[in-house]
Amino acid sequence: MQSFHGIQAWRKAHALLLNCHRVLRRFPREYGSLRAQLRKAAESIPTNIVEGCGCDSSREFARFLQHSINSADETEYHLLVARDYGILRQREWASLTGDVQEVRRMLISFRRKVIERRDR
Repeated sequence: MQSFHGIQAWRKAHALLLNCHRVLRRFPREYGSLRAQLRKAAESIPTNIVEGCGCDSSREFARFLQHSINSADETEYHLLVARDYGILRQREWASLTGDVQEVRRMLISFRRKVIERRDR
């Protein structure tokens, strides 16, 4: 068990969530479903890291990190849909997508390290 506060990927994922939330406030009402899906996916990234920190084994922690990676993929897709619907400005989309991709890279690397620790 470890504290999630010291995990750099969690910090970046938390900041991404807050930035997504700021953008979501401007989504028109008729896109409520997309707003809810995007919020849920973005929230799931740091939440799964936090849940994984409470696990008893590295294997289980790695599983939660994989869930975070999957949520990053989903978040990136919902951002693309929002851009293609014309809800999200190109500049905002590019910035948020870049952040999601960075978080995903960090999570993949961190997950690999957790698995290597387990294999020792």
